[in-house]
Amino acid sequence: MKKSGTKGFSLIKAVKANARQRVGTPAPERVLPDPKRRAASQPKHKQTFADLLSKPADE
Repeated sequence: MKKSGTKGFSLIKAVKANARQRVGTPAPERVLPDPKRRAASQPKHKQTFADLLSKPADE
C-alpha cells in the first residue's frame, strides 16, 4: 500500500480559519417551527357550548 502524503495548502480552509479568528465561530443553526405541524396539533373545530355542558366536571 502506498503511503499517504501530506495534504497541500487549501486556500478555502485558510480563509475560513482566518475569519473564525477575527469574527468568531458562527452561531449554531436555529430550527424554525413548522406552521403545518403546529396547526395539525390543534383541534380543527372549537367545541360548542353544548359539548362543554355535556362533559363531566372531572375533565
